[in-house]
Amino acid sequence: MKQEDAVNIKLTGDLAQSTLFSGKTQSLRTIIQSGDLSFLMEAHDALSAMIAERSGFAGIWASGLSIATALGLRDANEASWSQVVDVIERMSDATTIPILVDGDSGFGNFNNARLVARKLCERGAAGLCLEDKQFPKMNSFVGDRHPLADIEEFCGRLAAAKHGAADPDFVIVARIEALIAGYGQDEARTRAMAYAEAGADAILIHSRRPTAEEILSFAKAWDGRCPIVIVPTKYYSTPVSAYREAGISTVIWANHNMRAAAAAMFALCERVQRDESVAGVEQEIAPLDSIFDLLNYAELSEAERRYLPARSE
Repeated sequence: MKQEDAVNIKLTGDLAQSTLFSGKTQSLRTIIQSGDLSFLMEAHDALSAMIAERSGFAGIWASGLSIATALGLRDANEASWSQVVDVIERMSDATTIPILVDGDSGFGNFNNARLVARKLCERGAAGLCLEDKQFPKMNSFVGDRHPLADIEEFCGRLAAAKHGAADPDFVIVARIEALIAGYGQDEARTRAMAYAEAGADAILIHSRRPTAEEILSFAKAWDGRCPIVIVPTKYYSTPVSAYREAGISTVIWANHNMRAAAAAMFALCERVQRDESVAGVEQEIAPLDSIFDLLNYAELSEAERRYLPARSE
């Protein structure tokens, strides 16, 4: 192969990859900025991402809690940024819908944040959500020690992440933990305004109360300065009509695939251990044919007919 041909092939591949990533980032930007309420479904590996897409969700939330859990780690920055990026690459390769990545607090300072953004963009993610906690962070629903980052320093983290991604449409979401940390509405609004000015494309306001009262109060005072994203894990009984009326942009179902999988595996393992047989569960689990269909084994069979020599009888 001539050198110029090799260069042309590489450039063509890079262009195709860039076009694919750009399509996903534009899709996520449209979801976030749409006037209609949108929903992102949690996924933590390629299989759960494929199921979320097959179920009709327009986008995926790559949950830090769920990815860490699937790796056997705690949601306290025990999973490294490189481990998370590797998982995202597999999820992106397996799906066509955009992925918003839970990037915790950015895995360090501005330099870590921009490195993570660049790598995620290269691997096919459509956006990155950063929370305004100090590193290392702790899951928002565990304990009461949630020290917040300095506002100015976190604005630098957001700007660095935005500049780190090669795709200008790569979405940056600023997650505000002021309500989690007990600082109240004034602090949450102050931080939201600063983060929007620093270039955040959307604000994720988080709460662990069992009702959506403080979320709806924030949304009313925010008055649509930029899109609001929410995670109603604790206030799950609130009807989504309340979010539509409040002008919320996007709802994230943040950890439900992981929790559903864990519940199903607990139940199955206990039953099989007790019965010393799988006969009783065979009709209650996914048929192998449905797994083969999801992974498109039919395409592999067709490719074998196309590329392998015919078998002699």
